[in-house]
Amino acid sequence: MTKITSRPMGEMNGTSVELYTLTNAQGAFAEISTLGGTIVSIHVPDRDGKIGDVTLGYDTVETISRGAGYMGKLIGRCGNRIGGASFELNGKTYTLAKNNGENSLHGGWQGFDKKVWDARVEGEALALSIVSPDGEEGYPGTMHVTVTYTFSDENALGIHYEAESDQDTIINLTNHVYFNLSGPAAETVCEHRIQIEADRFTEVSSKACIPTGRLPEVAGTPFDLRWPRVISEGLSHQEECEQMRFGNGYDHNFAVAGWDGSFRRIATVFDDQSGRRMETWTDQPGVQFYGGNGISGDVPGKLGRPYVKRQGLCLETQHYPDSIHHPDFPSCVLKAGEKYDTRTEYRFFAE
Repeated sequence: MTKITSRPMGEMNGTSVELYTLTNAQGAFAEISTLGGTIVSIHVPDRDGKIGDVTLGYDTVETISRGAGYMGKLIGRCGNRIGGASFELNGKTYTLAKNNGENSLHGGWQGFDKKVWDARVEGEALALSIVSPDGEEGYPGTMHVTVTYTFSDENALGIHYEAESDQDTIINLTNHVYFNLSGPAAETVCEHRIQIEADRFTEVSSKACIPTGRLPEVAGTPFDLRWPRVISEGLSHQEECEQMRFGNGYDHNFAVAGWDGSFRRIATVFDDQSGRRMETWTDQPGVQFYGGNGISGDVPGKLGRPYVKRQGLCLETQHYPDSIHHPDFPSCVLKAGEKYDTRTEYRFFAE
């Protein structure tokens, strides 16, 4: 049975920020901040039964607000990139923030990651909610969003995303949590092994990482992760693989094989050092595997020092990037009055 407690973290622009702790019957726990809906930490056992954190990130209002990389934060309205920072819907063009070169990234300058979410405890679940007004960051429609976190006795962190809009709009919610199954003191995830159940990935056109619309097969490339592969081995092919050079390593969306909207396992990460294994389950058609290639900065993390390149990895469940510009991709359009409803779970094991 999950116990939920809270304590104040401080204030953001005059609004109180709370930290909620979800503790299961085994003593494992996850911490969630109302600032950005941020996953501050996830503490789960290793093979020896020692409970430790498996995420990077920040643990004060100041560092969460200043820290780079969206670490642990809820992302919206549209996760990932939108080419040209604009889109057309129902014959009208909408202009978005150019916060990633000429493109829009992760909802713009003031995305959902910057908001202080309203929180309520519903039994063993923590529900966070916001209202995004019509025109915010250029997106149409007033959108009501609820994201519900759970943490089970089986050490599964669940994220349930729900949203409705009063106008047709686009949406692609995700969480940008960075994992290192050896803990935030470990300097790299390069010796983790990863498996992603995808036989195709979204090809990108340049270092801007905007999809071309093509979905090449992973076979015969460093993107073939259908069986567990050591990350460093895949990275060793970076010089010979243009797509890897564009992403400076792994920073690509993988198309879930045989996607039919069902909730199932789509990725697994193994850490032989700690004995931890993490499974990612979702009903989404894609997952962005980001290998932490751009991690850098001078904001101290939870252990008092800045994070470094490839210290953590992300598995961001999602619709494909820039879907609004590619009719053959699964649609990211949310019709007025319809409900956006999707789930993701990160399940942790020790062996």
